[in-house]
Amino acid sequence: MAKDAITMFKEAAQQLQKEEAYLALEGTRKANDEDEALQTLIGDFNLARIDLNSELSKAADKDQERVNQLNLKVNQLYNDIMANEHMIAYNEAKDELEALMNYVNAIINTAVNGGDPMAVEEPQAGCSGSCASCSGCH
Repeated sequence: MAKDAITMFKEAAQQLQKEEAYLALEGTRKANDEDEALQTLIGDFNLARIDLNSELSKAADKDQERVNQLNLKVNQLYNDIMANEHMIAYNEAKDELEALMNYVNAIINTAVNGGDPMAVEEPQAGCSGSCASCSGCH
């Protein structure tokens, strides 16, 4: 009996986990988890965001100066997180994997719409992988 599409997609997904883009993302995720300074920043950011949301949810006795201070703190912590070398590497790896997934989605969408999946070329930058609003692959 021939393999069904679901089994083949599962096997393709296993192969995807061997791709360089996936492995890079996993490596950067692990580096983020092991970066104590980054984890501290993330924890501080989450606590500051909770404090800000709590202050913002007050109806009558909201302290606007405290809101402003907390907002500045949240923004600074966010900027510090995003400037961390491990977070930068993670975001770059995530973008590469997303580009690969957009290519996979373009192939699937082409096949579902009756096109030749073997003729699909890698989407150009800015392609979401959804053909619904696309003028065509290049």
